[in-house]
Amino acid sequence: MERIPILRMGQVLLVTIQVDMHDQLAITLQDDLTSRISETGARGVLIDISSLEVVDSFIGRILGNIATMSRVLDAQTVVVGMQPAVAITLVELGLSLPGVRTALNVEKGMALLQASIAAEEFGDVDGSLEE
Repeated sequence: MERIPILRMGQVLLVTIQVDMHDQLAITLQDDLTSRISETGARGVLIDISSLEVVDSFIGRILGNIATMSRVLDAQTVVVGMQPAVAITLVELGLSLPGVRTALNVEKGMALLQASIAAEEFGDVDGSLEE
């Protein structure tokens, strides 16, 4: 597979990774996502990694880079479906994935993104909806 499909659902781009990621595929995904955010004006990116059994330090850094680039382009990133073994590996590697928010599944991740987008639209940057 040369590319991972990127689907648009309203203001959110949905990426479901169904294959083992190799370095070039991860770089291509990063480039494709930043281009699509720019083209569509998407406000959120949801990345489903539930099929990934292994995430090495390079893939972890790419996920962090995607979140950083998305934020610069005014979009938020949520990663969903992380397997326990993947989470353990990332912690053991010392990767904190700054800027990457997580949720258990696609439904919860989409709800998190929609709430954050709505909060930003009402001028509440931190999502607390204080008056």
